Amino acid sequence: MIELPSLALIEANWPAVAIAVALVLALVWFLLRGRRARTRDRHRAPDALDEGAAPASRNQALIDAPSAVTAALADTGPDIMGGIGGIVGMAAAQEVAAAAPQPAPASGGDDLARIKGVGPKLVTLLGQLGVKSFAEIAGWSDADIERIDAQLGVFAGRIRRDNWVEQSRFLAAGDAAGFEDKFGKL
Repeated sequence: MIELPSLALIEANWPAVAIAVALVLALVWFLLRGRRARTRDRHRAPDALDEGAAPASRNQALIDAPSAVTAALADTGPDIMGGIGGIVGMAAAQEVAAAAPQPAPASGGDDLARIKGVGPKLVTLLGQLGVKSFAEIAGWSDADIERIDAQLGVFAGRIRRDNWVEQSRFLAAGDAAGFEDKFGKL
């Protein structure tokens, strides 16, 4: 025989029993509602163009006409896309090259971008400050470093942090091996 739970057990767990009853009722409602929804008759609302024309035949002219892309590319060969790709690639390369400033050494100056930590923006900024050679940077005193550093704006502190003076001594002397031993590959 199956024993029914005692009333004390149900009273102790009434929140769980209430949730279980709610879930069973929701499941029954969902199943009955779904059965009714499937039996509904679906119909198509009349179209304004349906008067006197069958749906497929009214657009037959559009169906039979060649697409605009087919008509535009009818006289071109398959190589046209390869040519377009090449042109787009060259244009993109030119845009990238034009967007990235390539600092050239100032007339009579050194390529300051060889100093680790000096990029194109700093080369331009140093050029505006009149700094053009490794020898000039190698000879900076603490006062010179403070004066130049104060004019570097967001790059302030880079002179000492990246050790520009010592790097410039190696580069001014043409000691590439010594530079690479201390600071890494040029």
